[in-house]
Amino acid sequence: MGTTERPQRITMTPAARRVLEAAARLFYERGIHAVGVDLIAAEAGVTKKTLYDRFGSKEQIVVEYLADRDERWRAFLAQHLDAARSGSAARVLAVFDASRAWSAKNSSKGCSMVNAHAEISDPSHPAYPIITGQKQWMLALFTDLARDITPDRADHLGRTLMLLHEGALVAHGLNIFADPINDAREQAQALLAAAGAPE
Repeated sequence: MGTTERPQRITMTPAARRVLEAAARLFYERGIHAVGVDLIAAEAGVTKKTLYDRFGSKEQIVVEYLADRDERWRAFLAQHLDAARSGSAARVLAVFDASRAWSAKNSSKGCSMVNAHAEISDPSHPAYPIITGQKQWMLALFTDLARDITPDRADHLGRTLMLLHEGALVAHGLNIFADPINDAREQAQALLAAAGAPE
């Protein structure tokens, strides 16, 4: 499966939702490879047969876990972007603010996509397009926001903002120093000011 193909998704039943919630917690806390379907089924209060009836494979549970997390992140980010003034530095900084709020609530161990990529680097894995797709989407978002500020240098500014953002997410997960996302936000703000972005 190439990185541009969208993976197949399943229809969620109540039992499937319980499986997904258990798997999401376990995958994030312990790692995808470290968690087996027996544990997921036990934590979800379903049989292994029910798990396989709903998902078909562990790979599909991973797809649903990452796709669900990506969808929730995009909706969360959209709220922050909608509240910021268009064509301004505020919209770029809103991405960092959203990441800081999301990470405090949902991501004590860092970005789930980065963590998943450490375990899933094979492009043929059905979850791979979700992982890389989210990061491609984030780069496109930063580039579009940069285009509103400095059309001639949008690609360069977009990549720089992406590097600041992703580096902050990794540093947050490593817990080496306090509040790296806010530090990255401050660097982004200085960068935008130097580019002449309206506040």
